Amino acid sequence: MINSIVVPCLLSLLLAPFVLGAPVSLADPINQAYNLALYMQKNTSMLLQTYLQYQGSPFSDPGFSAPELQLSSLAPAAVPFMSWRGLGDGERLVQARGAFSALAQHLQLVSDDQADLNPGNSILLSQLAAARLRAQGLMGNMASVMMALGVSIPPEVDALGPAPFGASAFERKCRGYVVTREYGHWTDRAVRDMALLKAKYVA
Repeated sequence: MINSIVVPCLLSLLLAPFVLGAPVSLADPINQAYNLALYMQKNTSMLLQTYLQYQGSPFSDPGFSAPELQLSSLAPAAVPFMSWRGLGDGERLVQARGAFSALAQHLQLVSDDQADLNPGNSILLSQLAAARLRAQGLMGNMASVMMALGVSIPPEVDALGPAPFGASAFERKCRGYVVTREYGHWTDRAVRDMALLKAKYVA
């Protein structure tokens, strides 16, 4: 039931058509980005738990957590509070947009991995596909905010590099765990990022 309404709900939150050079109300893109980030936040825990459920032990064991697992191709969202708070608006947006660009690429990789490891698991695959679409939508919204603020938008980077073939099933499961976990952490951070901008620019 939830998955069946993902796309219609999401489409109403994605970036409205943007004409380069046209005047833009700063409040509109900030509100769009904030609302989409909040919508995403409601689903991140479900995605992680669904992912772990289908990976088998130890991932599916009650209370599983492995914060020490990281990916060199995906920046962690965790940062000291004062360092984060001291970032300028543009720096904060550049970091967040870059992270969601990398997450969208990693979510595609995880989807491919799971199609091989858990073929026919429509629930997990649809949630991964929806998460990737949301990440791309938030990137678009953030780009609109950056343009309205006069912040240069860096070109997208190939976060994955050479095709990561040859990983074992366990390595692919670990990789997917880190990606779905960091998707949630970056979404939490994006909500805070956009809340700061709302307080500063939206009446």
